[in-house]
Amino acid sequence: MVNNNLTKKDILKLAKERDVKFIRLWFSDITGQMKGFAITKEELEGALEDGMGFDGSSIKGFARIDESDTIAMPDISTFTILPYRPKEKAVAGMLCDILNPDRTPYQGDSRYILKKALEKAKSKGFDFYIGPELEFFIFKDEKSTQILDEGGYFDITTLDAGNEVRREIILTLEKMGIGVEYSHHEVAPSQHEIDLRYTEALAMADIVMVYRMVVKEIAQKHGLYATFMPKPIYGVNGSGMHTHQSLFKGGDNAFFDPKDKYYLSKEAKAYIAGILKHAREITFICNQWVNSYKRLVPGYEAPVYICWAQRNRSALVRVPMYKLGKEKATRIEFRSPDPACNPYLAFACMLSAGLEGIEKDYSLPSPLERDVYHLTYQEQKDLGIECLPGSLIEAIEVAEQSKLLRDTLGEHIFNNLITAKKIEWDEYRKRVHRYEINTYLPIL
Repeated sequence: MVNNNLTKKDILKLAKERDVKFIRLWFSDITGQMKGFAITKEELEGALEDGMGFDGSSIKGFARIDESDTIAMPDISTFTILPYRPKEKAVAGMLCDILNPDRTPYQGDSRYILKKALEKAKSKGFDFYIGPELEFFIFKDEKSTQILDEGGYFDITTLDAGNEVRREIILTLEKMGIGVEYSHHEVAPSQHEIDLRYTEALAMADIVMVYRMVVKEIAQKHGLYATFMPKPIYGVNGSGMHTHQSLFKGGDNAFFDPKDKYYLSKEAKAYIAGILKHAREITFICNQWVNSYKRLVPGYEAPVYICWAQRNRSALVRVPMYKLGKEKATRIEFRSPDPACNPYLAFACMLSAGLEGIEKDYSLPSPLERDVYHLTYQEQKDLGIECLPGSLIEAIEVAEQSKLLRDTLGEHIFNNLITAKKIEWDEYRKRVHRYEINTYLPIL
């Protein structure tokens, strides 16, 4: 999907050759929801040159009504033709940067926040690479959680009713230039996973945005509904976005050290320590919905205890085992994020936490190769193991005190997101839920 060699002239030529009539201009609101509008091919040349103005006051976390003028400036490297749309009068799309009328970056643009974090890493000689594993459910419609199958982990044929949908999603992504490593049926009924090929963080955040849109649109094409809701069904696993990440310096993996017991460099260990130290703070960004905390509970593979390990998948950070000759694959896996996060902000906050660990030379504790879920409260206390926030309001309260979040997100997004999430929590706590009706109405 990302082609840095494309020019404006190339795009105009492609659009003419492929009979492109409509071009979608995409961008993210502060919660990570894909927004955008379409222009016709007649407007394309002007859009590539000057961008397209729009009213930002109606976008969550964007401008106030008295400062609503904003510009969507297409990133020409993200130009892609949507292969699942008709070939005649075809549809293309591009991710956009959001600008102020004076052409300066807009402070409420999530993509700009990640760009700033990447520039900071670059100033220290690092390139940031990401490889996420996004899980999702496919249901019969958007109004219920009626499953398609009773399949489980790695099931095939009749137990994987979503196999054809998943196959079409992968073929579509590949036609759009998005690399896929592998896919499979996940642990829960009607749950799936498609893993994206490791790449640079900004490109990956763009890809995640488009990936989620494609998954939903292909499912809809089949009369089904795909959701990245973290925990749609009680009693089964929720959907996570385990995020593999590493830093490179001049083409070499800065996380690798052949002489270390764990094959981890000093920078890698400090980076992990930074993630662990700031894990409670960045949970607000990586798990931003009320529903996110229905997934972050013990017993369903979602990590809630702040520790690291190699083989132990109950740990918050896992370091996949080193394979001889695969130095560039040395990475860490941060396991708590869910696929409904804003990828631009999530990647920026992970990077900021890790870089702070490197800058301040944080010390990494010993790995914990035990199932943390089976440790007693006293054992956890003795080992100094903390927990992630257990609810959205707890995450908000931790985030409000976080200098790292405020510095990474900037005042605009930090304040707007805190306000939006307090409203979400307030709406949730005021509602009477089915559990309360079923549990209390018969006895009270």
